[in-house]
Amino acid sequence: MYARLWRARRRHHHIDAMLRDTAAGWELMFLRDDRVLLTWTFADRAAAVADADRRLGELVRAGWVRHW
Repeated sequence: MYARLWRARRRHHHIDAMLRDTAAGWELMFLRDDRVLLTWTFADRAAAVADADRRLGELVRAGWVRHW
């Protein structure tokens, strides 16, 4: 089961960062308006969360607003 790390909103759209533990490692998935954009697998949770946080920073600089 995925757990949402954060949601960013802009102009009636949203992007979610979702995280789950799998047999292969930690899977980080990004969704835009509930459609899968990208999925990566990381060896540890800290690396996945750091990547998600970095990407949220990029979205905020591009005009997206953090929203839960």
